[in-house]
Parts: sequence; structure tokens; C-alpha cells
Amino acid sequence: MRRLRKLMMRIFAPEFLISDDMKLGEMPGIKTAYSSTANLALPAVIEMVFIALIGVINTAMVGNLGSYAIAAVGLVGQPRMLILSIFTAVSIGVTAIVARSKGAENREDANLCLVQALGLSLLLSAVVAFIAHMAAVPLMYLAGAAEDTVGPASSYFRTICLALPFQAFSLTVSAAQRGIGQTKLTLKINLTANIVNIFLNFLLIEGRFGLPRLEVTGSAVGILVGQFCGFILALQSILKKDAYLTLLIKKAGFLKPDLPMLKNIGHISGGAMLEQLAQRFGFIIFARLVADLGTDVFAAHQIGMQMMSITFTFGDGLSVASTALVGQNIGKKRPDLSIVYGKISQRFASCASCVMFSMILGLRHWFVRLFSDDPFILALSASVIAIQAFFQFIQTSQVVMGGSLRGSGDTKFVAATMLFTVGIIRPGISYLLIYPAKMGIYGAWAGMGVDMTLRLVLLMRRFSTGKWMQHAMSR
Repeated sequence: MRRLRKLMMRIFAPEFLISDDMKLGEMPGIKTAYSSTANLALPAVIEMVFIALIGVINTAMVGNLGSYAIAAVGLVGQPRMLILSIFTAVSIGVTAIVARSKGAENREDANLCLVQALGLSLLLSAVVAFIAHMAAVPLMYLAGAAEDTVGPASSYFRTICLALPFQAFSLTVSAAQRGIGQTKLTLKINLTANIVNIFLNFLLIEGRFGLPRLEVTGSAVGILVGQFCGFILALQSILKKDAYLTLLIKKAGFLKPDLPMLKNIGHISGGAMLEQLAQRFGFIIFARLVADLGTDVFAAHQIGMQMMSITFTFGDGLSVASTALVGQNIGKKRPDLSIVYGKISQRFASCASCVMFSMILGLRHWFVRLFSDDPFILALSASVIAIQAFFQFIQTSQVVMGGSLRGSGDTKFVAATMLFTVGIIRPGISYLLIYPAKMGIYGAWAGMGVDMTLRLVLLMRRFSTGKWMQHAMSR
């Protein structure tokens, strides 16, 4: 028993998570360190779970229309995420800078970052939404749409493009709030938006209570209205004089560009942008490889991806906590604590993975029946989800390690890793296994596993060595 306790301390206690030569001061106690991480991570995990569940519920609702509807919504996923990657990249920069400013007790810089990022996001969202709306059909064909899915997919895509300015605004505000540790507030914003989305989906997809039957487009209308509600709540949160982040603070002009701050945002967000584009590029190619296997196979694949989106949320939520804690401790001139809190977040991720492994295996058949009653799709989806269960220990940890490096500002390394693993390794291995090896959809998911494993090794090694410290502290 004593040996087990000693082993657990070496795995989890903060003083053992970093070498003595890298320590710059006193280490926090195990209770303090883990409770600080949990207080930030838990609301973020709940928020991410709800967001993923909304995606699952949306797909399940349109699934009643047939496999073409599941495929149509799935086809929109990657082009939509490609567009959102621009604003996700800006948000990564905002979280890192605001967290660092919070740690250094520099409220004015935190607010300056917020307002400059909001102006940038609103301008970009208007331009991107217009271009995407006009290019809807070519984008759907690029994603692998067939003749029976290009119409509903294009209609769905055009409608959600209208929500982009609202979503970009909410993303930016939420990113800043996470940087100061206000994860409960971002939970409220996104939970409200998603509840509105689901309620309208219930009414509009099949035309209940006298409302028009809009089918796939009804789901998109739900997203549009939900994002508008999230925008209102996000705006309200920064119109309070006594809030840490507010538009009403002096020296934080909304319309006047501040070039040094924009340059700082661009420095971190530029690397994040490369990461997001590399990731989306690889995902689109990967989705296209699977889409070419046929509509029913792709529908089964999308059901598997819906389960993955739920399990990813645990890593995403812990990643939010690690990004904020790493950035805040850099602001406090304690990069050694940044390493400690990044590793604590990874320890949480490993524990969550054990629970998810059992849940996925046990609930996979029930989960698949939410989407389809087609025997072929049921059997194939359940098999794919069983494979996914074994990814958990790798998947969640690599997400957290990426978040930790983003919090340090080392976004260029994360981008290079994503370009290599997601942009090259995943589609390359998947193609070889799907077609020459004739493994079909199983080859695609095996390729995904190779990508995740390599990514975890590279990100964990980079973070643990602390090579990013000197650069982070010089900024």
C-alpha cells in the first residue's frame, strides 16, 4: 500500500512533474494545484460537452429524414470548420495574451487585446461570410457531395454563413473570458445558444405546431438564431463597468487600431492560423477519402465522428484550463508552474480517458440507434466506434498538450506538428489502407490512430523539455 501511494505521488504530485533544475520557486500543494485546474476545467468541459451534444442532436434530428440528410450535414462540417478556423486562431491568440496580462495584473492590456480582436473578428467575419455564401456549391462538391446531397448541403451551408459575424463575436469574447478564468460565463453563453438551437430544430426540421417544414435548412436556422442569442449574452458580459473585461474601460478604443497589440495578436494567432488551416486541410482530404466509399458508408462514418466529437470535449475543456493556466503563470514569471499545470491537465485527461473507454464500448449500440435503423449503418457505425474507444488515451492527452503549448505562445511548433501529422500522415496512411490495402472505412480510422499517436509524442516531448520558455518570457 505504501509503495502504491509513493507511486501515485510520483505520477500526480506537482513537485515530481518537473525536474529540480527547472524549478524557479516553491511548488503548490497537490490539493491547491488540482483544485485550481478543476475549477477552470469543469465549466469548460461541461460547455464543450453541451456543444458536442448539440451537434449530435442536430444530426440525430435530421437523421429521421434519411441517410442523405446525415451525409449532407456531415459534408458541411469540414468547410464550416475551415472557415471557423480563422476565428479560432484569433481566439487562441486572445486567450494567451489576456491570460498573460491577467497574470501580470495588467487589466488595460487585457481589455485592449479584447477590443482590438473584436474589431478584427467582425471585419473578417463579414468578408468571409459573403465569400462563403457565394461559393457554397463548389465547396460542397470539394467536400465530396454527390448529386443527391449537394442541394440540401448547400442550403444548410448558406444559412449558417449568416450566423458567422455573431459567432465570431462570441468566440472572441469567450476566448478573452477564458483567459481570465471566467469559464462559467462562457458556459452560460454557449449553453443558452445551444438550447435555443435545439428548440428551433425541434420545431422547424419537421414543421411542428403549424410552422413550415424546412428539413435540413431548419437545422441551419436553429444554429443562426442560437448564435444570435449567444452574441447578445456575450455583448452584455462586456458592457458592465465593474467587469474585469469591458468595452467601457479607458484607453481601449474600439474603432482605433492599435498596431503593437494587433501585431502581438497576429504573432500568436498566425501560428494558430497555420495550425487550423493544416488541420482542416487534412480533415477535408480525409473526409473526401471516406465520402468516396459511398453515401451509406459516409453516413456511418459521420455517426462515428459524432461520438468522437463528444469524447473530444473532455480534452478540449481541459485544454482551455491548461491554456489559461500556462499563460497566467508566464505572466507571473513562473514558466516552471506553466509546465506543472500543463502536466496536471494531462493527468486529468488520462483519468477521463479510462472512464470514456468503458462508456464508449458499453453504449455504442444505443448511441448508433439514435441516428439510424438501417442494419448496414448500425453494424458499421458500432464497429467504428469500438475502434475509437481505444483512441481515448491518446486523443485526449494530445489535445491538452496542444492547448498547453498554445498558452505558452509556441503556436508555430503546434502548427508544424499539425501540418505534418494531420495534413500529411493522416490522409497518406488512410489512403494506403483504404484503397491499396482494401480496408475501407477501417483503414481510415486506423490512419487516424497513427496520426494521433505521432502527434502526442511530438507535442508532449516539446512541452516537457521547456524549449519554449525563453521565447515566452522574452515577450
